[in-house]
Amino acid sequence: MRPQTLGLIGLGAIGGSIARQVKQPGRGGGIAVVGWSPEPAERALAAQEGALDDAPARATDVARLADLLILAAPPTANLAQLAALIPHLKPASLITDVGSVKRGIVARAERLGVAQRFAGSHPLAGTHRHGFAAAHADLFRGAVVYVTPCQDGADAAREIAHFWEDVLEAEPVMLDAARHDAQLAATSHVPQVIASLLGDFLARHAPAGSTFGTGAQDTTRLAASEPALWTEILLMNRDEILPALRALEESLGTVERALEVGDASALSAWLARAAAWRRRIGGGGSGL
Repeated sequence: MRPQTLGLIGLGAIGGSIARQVKQPGRGGGIAVVGWSPEPAERALAAQEGALDDAPARATDVARLADLLILAAPPTANLAQLAALIPHLKPASLITDVGSVKRGIVARAERLGVAQRFAGSHPLAGTHRHGFAAAHADLFRGAVVYVTPCQDGADAAREIAHFWEDVLEAEPVMLDAARHDAQLAATSHVPQVIASLLGDFLARHAPAGSTFGTGAQDTTRLAASEPALWTEILLMNRDEILPALRALEESLGTVERALEVGDASALSAWLARAAAWRRRIGGGGSGL
């Protein structure tokens, strides 16, 4: 899908980066971008920097203009905006969101009767800064974007996937919403919990004046993520995250037992499994 008018609800790092990339010379093919943020200063900055063609004062004005509406607010706000803005959309407009938990919003779209016009999106291209100032125009190039269809919504999902690929140069992958949430619990949400757990431990227990090397800095990088956003994500996906955390407790127990009895072979095997996995996946970028 290459809409004539793209609407964005939310102009933070993700929404702002979509706007910046679409408005890059030679990229958007003349697509008009209209966007709304609850922060007037953010709307003004996005317009001043050429990321928006128009920045209306009301989200409903964006919805009325958009051929494709992207909800780029935090997850709870996206759920509310979906319900509030549907009555203002043009009959043929499509809708997606960019949150990292998909079951709730896909189910909401189905209940609201827009299953054939909505598909969820989740670009694995997050940044741990927030606000429009953190947006940049190449965030999605080469990034995997999961697209989660509604029931009977395959056509809308294909159109939205085409937008990510054709306009934003991303790599869309179709994935059922339930499978998405189970996968992200293990690969994204638990890592966030662990990084924040370690950050909290070091904040409370590291000796005063400690210097932190690259090991501590690398393993706690995710701890700098926005707390309000991650509170929403963790609570929304808690039924998938809790079993994953309990499995992690088993792994931690293996280490504790090996240390208690001085079992070098068990400790070495545990470390070797982790090292082999990390070498296998190689480098990687950040992403929710």
